[in-house]
Amino acid sequence: MDKWKPGASIGALKRRAQMMASIRHFFSRRSVLEVDVPLLSSSTVTDINIESISAKVGGSKGYLQTSPEYFMKRLLASGSGDIYSMSKAFRDGEVGSKHNPEFTMLEWYRCGWDEHQLIDEVIELISSVISAPENVTIDITKISYIDCFVDHVGVDPQDADLDRLQEIAAGLASESWSEETRENCLDLIFSLKVEPQLPLGIAIIYDYPECQSALAQFGVNNAGQKVSRRFEVFLNRMEVGNGYLELTDADEQRLRFNRDCINREKSKKSPVNIDIKLLAALEAGLPSCAGVAIGVDRLLMNEAESNSIDEVVSFSWLRC
Repeated sequence: MDKWKPGASIGALKRRAQMMASIRHFFSRRSVLEVDVPLLSSSTVTDINIESISAKVGGSKGYLQTSPEYFMKRLLASGSGDIYSMSKAFRDGEVGSKHNPEFTMLEWYRCGWDEHQLIDEVIELISSVISAPENVTIDITKISYIDCFVDHVGVDPQDADLDRLQEIAAGLASESWSEETRENCLDLIFSLKVEPQLPLGIAIIYDYPECQSALAQFGVNNAGQKVSRRFEVFLNRMEVGNGYLELTDADEQRLRFNRDCINREKSKKSPVNIDIKLLAALEAGLPSCAGVAIGVDRLLMNEAESNSIDEVVSFSWLRC
């Protein structure tokens, strides 16, 4: 491989430019403001499953941002109204056919919307920017996390004992999973047993288990079970997006940050400081809103029927 050359063909780069222009046109027609937020900050996410890339800034430690989320929420709390960002994001330890440490993320927030209103807009956006043969429509499926888990695994993820989930995870991977957390076991089982069987086209999975709330509000489903008001977007069985009815309670957010920090310490992950500016924004008043992040590179991979992110970006990490 001539590593000085771009991974993407010139045709793929032109299609990339066309898709990004289509995305901007989509939001311009809806009067959603494009915002440009910092890629470098003095704080970062506490999520145990995400590792940030650190940098030295004037003798102090900084971080390349894993998403524009925290800065965008500070704008929302300042009265920005509906906003979107399409820019680079960075995550350490993510190099592979579907991952690059630097990638393009589209993220947007709709004030006064719930997650299901935003799901409808996500479907509109993907359907409008993905090229499809004439007279061919993209199949769309919406299903709750619990229903698709029961369909393909045979157990209710809400009611199953942790021992049972650990047993299933260990059977799919290794015996070490018999000691894993409920959240991690569910992630593994879903990725290995459910994702490969999702319907083709756009599949929206909503109402995630309580333990997978991330930055989403809690809710109650039709069965009276406590769930996270979160959804994930799959395109031809590849995850391309993650959205929430956003948490606006500063006290609850502080509790989740602290829990993350404890879990990071237990797992011997690098310690990070809680983003106190985000908490201050929540305390000042984050408006009720729904938000979603979409991986632009993965949209391009799906459209090109490519198995490698290297083929849709100019220079992946392997060529840098």
